[in-house]
Amino acid sequence: MVAPEPHRAPHRARRRFGQNFLHDESVVARIIDAIDPRPGQTIVEIGPGQAALTGRLIARAGHVRAIEIDRDLAAQLRERFSADTLSLIEADALKVNWDEFAATPLRMVGNLPYNISTPLLFALLPIAERVVDQHFMLQKEVVDRMVAAPGSKTYGRLSVMLQFRYRLSKLFDVPRDAFRPAPRVTSSVVRMQPRTVAELHQVDADAFARVVSAAFGKRRKTLRNALSGLFDAGDIEAAGIDPQARAETLSVASFVNLARRLDPSRTRLSESPPA
Repeated sequence: MVAPEPHRAPHRARRRFGQNFLHDESVVARIIDAIDPRPGQTIVEIGPGQAALTGRLIARAGHVRAIEIDRDLAAQLRERFSADTLSLIEADALKVNWDEFAATPLRMVGNLPYNISTPLLFALLPIAERVVDQHFMLQKEVVDRMVAAPGSKTYGRLSVMLQFRYRLSKLFDVPRDAFRPAPRVTSSVVRMQPRTVAELHQVDADAFARVVSAAFGKRRKTLRNALSGLFDAGDIEAAGIDPQARAETLSVASFVNLARRLDPSRTRLSESPPA
């Protein structure tokens, strides 16, 4: 049951929570159509805010689980939606224990605050195997980095780490005036679909993250210099990669080949060649 929204003083957006509230109904409808929520699905909305998406998600799916950090907004959501239609967790999404969501396949949705978007994307990586898909609205610059191809100016650590685990699709841009208050930047909606076990590269996740982080930690340097703490030039060549290349030119598969050459201690190379 969705109750009529009670009359109250307008909520003042809080900068510390990165609040910009979506109000453009045509954009809301377009996002909901892209998500296409269905009854029986476990929809998890991060940062429902003033419920621009929440009501429509409930109308299609019947029930939504939501995570809201702002106690005033959480109180308003409890007034507006019954417990049968909205299960609300009042918490910081970066500190949520996702184990509490059991093993049900999750569909993640959210207009993510710009100030936590990248840390949250990384925080969700460990539960990707339990996720059907993720539809997030983020700063356009972040989405462009997520979907960037090797060799482009925006291709970096975020691109590699997310493309390794998900199939990513930028759906559409959202103008600044679709929000109140209007942010200083354009937003974009992205679809993230976790890769199946069959699609995933078989590599130690920690080794992969270590190599990617080291490679982009010294972005303007050649791989020979950026990865000097892990490999020498001969080791890089043995992985089928030019030691004089730079990180932003390597594909995800190339980073996988490098990571496969680290032994479990991550300090010396394995004698076995990359698969």
